[in-house]
Amino acid sequence: MTLTLPSPRRVTAREHTAPTAQHALVLLGALTLVAGLGAIHLTQGNAAHLTFDVLVASRIPRLLAAILVGLALGAAGTTMQALARNPLASPDTLAVNAGAKLGLTVTAACGLHLGLWFDTATAFFGGLAAAGLVLMLAGRTGSPVRLVLAGSALTLGLMAIASALILVASEETQGLFAWGAGTLSQPGLDAVIQLAPLILLTLTGLIVRGDLLDLLQLGDDTARALGVHIGRTRIAFTIAAVMLAACAVTIAGPVGFLGLCSPPIARWIARRLRYPIRMPWQLSLAALTGALLLLGADVLLRAVLGAQAAVEIPSGVVTTLMGGLALLILGRSMRSGTVGDSPAAIAGRGWPSRHPVVAIVAALAALLVTATLALLPGELPLLLGDVANWLQAQASSRITWILDARFARVVVSLAAGAALALAGALVQAVTRNPLADPGLLGVSGGAGVGALMVITSTGTGSLILSFGALTGATVSAALLFLLAARSGWDPTRLVLAGLGLNAASGALTTFLIVSTDPWNKTRAVTWLGGSSYGAQLDRAVPVLVALGAATFIAVMLHRRLDLIQLDAVTPAVVGAKPKHTRAVVLVVAVVLTAAATSAIGVISFVGLAAPHASRMLLGGRHRVHLPLTAILGALLVVFADAVARTVLSPIQLPVGIVCALVGLPFFAWLLHRMRVSS
Repeated sequence: MTLTLPSPRRVTAREHTAPTAQHALVLLGALTLVAGLGAIHLTQGNAAHLTFDVLVASRIPRLLAAILVGLALGAAGTTMQALARNPLASPDTLAVNAGAKLGLTVTAACGLHLGLWFDTATAFFGGLAAAGLVLMLAGRTGSPVRLVLAGSALTLGLMAIASALILVASEETQGLFAWGAGTLSQPGLDAVIQLAPLILLTLTGLIVRGDLLDLLQLGDDTARALGVHIGRTRIAFTIAAVMLAACAVTIAGPVGFLGLCSPPIARWIARRLRYPIRMPWQLSLAALTGALLLLGADVLLRAVLGAQAAVEIPSGVVTTLMGGLALLILGRSMRSGTVGDSPAAIAGRGWPSRHPVVAIVAALAALLVTATLALLPGELPLLLGDVANWLQAQASSRITWILDARFARVVVSLAAGAALALAGALVQAVTRNPLADPGLLGVSGGAGVGALMVITSTGTGSLILSFGALTGATVSAALLFLLAARSGWDPTRLVLAGLGLNAASGALTTFLIVSTDPWNKTRAVTWLGGSSYGAQLDRAVPVLVALGAATFIAVMLHRRLDLIQLDAVTPAVVGAKPKHTRAVVLVVAVVLTAAATSAIGVISFVGLAAPHASRMLLGGRHRVHLPLTAILGALLVVFADAVARTVLSPIQLPVGIVCALVGLPFFAWLLHRMRVSS
């Protein structure tokens, strides 16, 4: 596979002799912009509201936090990209921010308030462990997209654990939701004053020794021949980059994608000015660019929404939107590539059964048993005899009320799981992308944004909620497939475009939640994590209708799907009408995703895990593969919902959290199994 992304170019002899006056001029210009934007940041708003106390207690700490966090993340992102030789590396894509956030959430949930330096150390070790896991999953020679996928999957899992802790220890972790999106609001000057020396000292060390990163760009053998100790150098720079990211998370929370956006912008500025792309200067310029971006995001929030709203809305919302745009741009700049084997090839490495009917019947039996057992546990445990009496209308009124509620939850979970799994299988087939999943590609996120607009404005009626989710999913899918069609349905570009849309959906989701009233906020957060709590049977009606229509279409098109998943040439040669089939199937997948999301919230990994499990059991023939996929998806979500409402009873976890924790190991195993070359 040939994969080309924007990356730092080699340093020429002429650039090594570039005059230092040019260096100073560009950096002085960037510093001047930071100072000017800082002045705007301080003086924005109404003179009547800008008192001395407000200036000292709020504006100055917020300004210093923006500058320090921007400097730290800009330099951290540049260092990580240089070390990984990967322009997609950053504290977000390597899950450093997610690991740091989880570490701080754990300490908060445990009531460990031991001071700022303890929090910084916790964030550092959490981020370092997460980065190590991502690099292990992606492999040193893994493609840039594989690294982003590994980081995105691990981020989902770590965020799921953090969300569970926030729900379980709601009092101890109060206020962590807005902080988790990256907020510059500061209780005072303590954090920035204490961490400023560490950030500036680490940044200075990176700049002074940046020449070693230049040598690493030449390749390990060349760098070793020039006297660089590869192992020690990589470890030292990794520790420095993670330390900067940990300090940033401690001050402002995980500010999204600032470390991804700053380095390419700095490189673009340098190229436009014919500025030498050497690491010491690139680090300096990227750090200042990060400060400019974060200051600009905060100034923009205050200018558009007003001072009060800007305090409540995390600045990370704006930087995450920028990160989504950056992923879209990077995806378009790629010339060619694939993310791995086709679904058909992966199916060939499984253990396909010679008796598909037996496998499907066995899966149905397992689903029936699981659904029945899911009716028993809860705050009031029941027995099978209670279920038998309920089925015969002979149970007491209390038992009847409990089983009616649990039965509705089981039906909604079953329908939503089947819909998400079927949607994932259809998308994987027509895009020939084994990692395609409505959750990872942003379709579920778009449906979530549409449904949240309904929840935060009108209510949660099933029909209007379904309409909102369908609208959001349609808009997100239209953008995704438009970008994919323009790139010839290149699997790698599709993944990057989907991850960019997913980031943008996450930013809009955070904006909607933090800007609504507390009552709607609680409902939105509960629903967003994927929840069947309080579900009525009418929630399942749109999903069942979508499943019925999808089943009919799948029966009609299963032979075409078998051909399309093979390659780009065969379907057209035999008259399978690949464009028409692809359009119809993608519309069906969008409808399935929207219906499932409106019923149970945003759930990830179901559309990835169930299709692959089915292929390994029955192979890639869609006549038997799609029914088993739907059954396995239903089984997974029913099981996850039962675990979510019983494992910490009476506390009920969102089912999406459990699915993420179950799906993450499967995703990691799948990445390990695939043979990805760059």
